[in-house]
Amino acid sequence: MGKYRLQRINDEITKEMARILRGVKDPRVTSYMTVVTGCDVSPDLKYAKIYFSFLDPASPEDAAEIREQIKSGLVSAKGFIRRELAVSLNLRITPELTFIADTSAEYGSHVDEVLRKIKEEDEARGERNGGDENG
Repeated sequence: MGKYRLQRINDEITKEMARILRGVKDPRVTSYMTVVTGCDVSPDLKYAKIYFSFLDPASPEDAAEIREQIKSGLVSAKGFIRRELAVSLNLRITPELTFIADTSAEYGSHVDEVLRKIKEEDEARGERNGGDENG
């Protein structure tokens, strides 16, 4: 199967998952703004990894617990989600779903914070040395 077709299927499943999640009634999923960030379907279309994240200004300590709650809610609604995918997508096989928490946004925020601290320390060091650094 061509990689372009697989990419189109990934994009279509991601789009449909976003629509389907609005219909999930599990409070573990709906109490947070759950977002599908991507999908990775196996070449034989039997398995799909669904990457999800949530948009909530929670503390980093609570984020791991919230991710687990959302994941358990998605796993319990897996049958409903898979059935809705089968209805909306015209595929011979509806893939078995696996849900994976996407922490890339949190990691990016952490990297940004580290870079900001390094810049502040560098500026403070430059002011201590009289500001005659060339570069």
